[in-house]
Amino acid sequence: MSVESKPAEHAPISELLTQLSVQTSRLVRDEMRLAQKEFQESAKHAGIGAGLLSVAGLLAVLALATVIAAAVAALALVLPVWAAALIVAAVLFIGAGVAAVVSRREVASAAPAAPQTVASVKDDIQEIKDARHDRK
Repeated sequence: MSVESKPAEHAPISELLTQLSVQTSRLVRDEMRLAQKEFQESAKHAGIGAGLLSVAGLLAVLALATVIAAAVAALALVLPVWAAALIVAAVLFIGAGVAAVVSRREVASAAPAAPQTVASVKDDIQEIKDARHDRK
């Protein structure tokens, strides 16, 4: 039996329902295929973007290392090279220490994850317990 054997105005209800079912199934499958292709394309672009962002980060780190080497070279014009390197290293360690202290303070002052949600769930559990005890 062909799904589209008769014109719609002369087809019986059962055949129209069969056509509806077949066409709906086809529509859903086609939409799923389209969504899958769109997702694959989006994921491809996101992967390329993440890779390029990683390259940018690596290049930024290398540029920073070059600037640090330039600072050592500049100080080496007036001091011995070892002293210039030691001074630049000390400045970097001081910067790292300040960042560590600030980050530790920020982490310590951070609130627990989703405090309102935790409180709401606790209230819900207590309400369920109270409702269960009221039934007994």
